[in-house]
Amino acid sequence: MITLHALKYSRATRALWLLDDLGQTCNRIDYERTETFRAPESLSGVHPLGKSPVIKDGDRVIGESATILRYLVEKYGDASHQPERGTTAFWRHEALLDYVEASFGEVVLGAILPAFAGKDVTESARAALEHHLSYIAGELSTGPYLCGDKPMLADIQMSYLLALLERFGFLKETPRIAAYWQRLQEQPGYIAAVAAAGPMAPPG
Repeated sequence: MITLHALKYSRATRALWLLDDLGQTCNRIDYERTETFRAPESLSGVHPLGKSPVIKDGDRVIGESATILRYLVEKYGDASHQPERGTTAFWRHEALLDYVEASFGEVVLGAILPAFAGKDVTESARAALEHHLSYIAGELSTGPYLCGDKPMLADIQMSYLLALLERFGFLKETPRIAAYWQRLQEQPGYIAAVAAAGPMAPPG
C-alpha cells in the first residue's frame, strides 16, 4: 500500500482526491504546520526538501504533485483522468497539468503571501494574477472543466491554488473561475479528501 506523507493545509489533498476517484486507499501520515505555518522538521526525514506531498511505494519515494498524480494513474491502470495518449488533447492536458505549479503557482504566491501577512498586494502582482486568471478562463471555454465534461488530473492539480485564492478573496471578480472552483468542490473525490484530511486552505 502507498504511504502518503500529508502536511495539513497542503497540496497533499490532491493525491487523496485522486486516490478516492481510483477507489484506492493509502497509509496516510499527517503533519501539523509550525506556528509560522511551515512544514515541521520531521518531514525532512522523508524528503530532503522537507516538503509535502510525498508518497512512498516500496523503495520509491516520489515528490511533486504532478508527478504523484501521473504515478498513481499509471500504477492503477487508470485512463479516465487524462485524454487519450498521443492526441492533441492529451498534450494540451499535459501542458495544463504542468502549468499549474510551473507558471501559475508563483503568480498566486505573489498575491496571497502579502495578503496572508496582512500587507497590501502590489499592483504588479494583481495584474499578473488577473492575466493568468483570464488565461485559465479561456482554457475553460471547451467545457465546464479544463478538458471538457469531467475533471482530469489538471483540474485536481488546479484545485489547491484556487482554494488559496478564494480564501483570500481573489476570485470575487472572476465569476467564471469562481464557478469552476465551485464545481470542483462538488466532486466526490474532493469531498472525501477534505473530509479525511481537512480543508486545503487555512481558516480565516
